[in-house]
Amino acid sequence: MKENNHTNIATFIHLSTFSRFIIPFGNFLGPLVLWIINKEKSEFIDEHGKQAINFQISILIYSLIIGLITIPFFAFSLLSGLDFMDFNLFNGIHFNISKPTPLFYIGGSLGFLAVIAFILEIVFIIKASIKARDGDSYEYPFSIKFLK
Repeated sequence: MKENNHTNIATFIHLSTFSRFIIPFGNFLGPLVLWIINKEKSEFIDEHGKQAINFQISILIYSLIIGLITIPFFAFSLLSGLDFMDFNLFNGIHFNISKPTPLFYIGGSLGFLAVIAFILEIVFIIKASIKARDGDSYEYPFSIKFLK
């Protein structure tokens, strides 16, 4: 069994990724700072720190890819059908909502995929934190190994 202090540090490395809701780039800075300070203490902390950082970098890359694919679909769908929403507010209230293009549906599907990925990210972080607390190793799914 791992030392209680080491399991606590490893748990906080994973949980520190939630600091992004308070601090910009906290999901990188929190685990990185905790890992750099404590990686020499044990192989267990070193392993969990690398896993957390690798997963956050992987999530960033996946998010950028989804975003870069999604934005053009929304832009093209809005530009191809400029009458998608026709506001005529100065002569009374008038809304003209026409049928969205298939590109809008594709972009919306990719946006929905991003929401599902965000929920899965939170689930994986919580699962990794619980595994670290219990003294077990955890490997994030879909994680690219940048730090080995």
